[in-house]
Amino acid sequence: QVHLRESGGGSVQPGGSLTLSCVASRLGHEKYAIGWFRQVPGKEREGVACIDWRGVSPYYLDSVKDRFTISRDDANNAVSLQMTSLTPNDTAMYYCAASRGGLCKRYYDPTSRTSSFSPTDFTVWGQGTQVTVSA
Repeated sequence: QVHLRESGGGSVQPGGSLTLSCVASRLGHEKYAIGWFRQVPGKEREGVACIDWRGVSPYYLDSVKDRFTISRDDANNAVSLQMTSLTPNDTAMYYCAASRGGLCKRYYDPTSRTSSFSPTDFTVWGQGTQVTVSA
């Protein structure tokens, strides 16, 4: 059973930066895509960033593009999420999750003309790390 552990959350002022880390254990020889999700009380969990098993073509939620960067360090079984120019809207519990098969499946919504990835495609979850952005 794959195990994920997040770290790096905390409190920061608007405009500040944080880097979250997700360390995976017991991956075996399977290929996994790793996604970062966030959730605030009363709202659905939303996908923030995803990186496939090759570490190429990362996907980002529109509202975090150009501010967040996801990367993977396979030598240390780790995936990080660098977050810059944080705003109070980024306040949430952040989770990393693993998807077997190694790809970030995306779903296109023709109404909003946006793509997203679904928590249901991810079978292993970490415990989460809180990020709070306030003045």
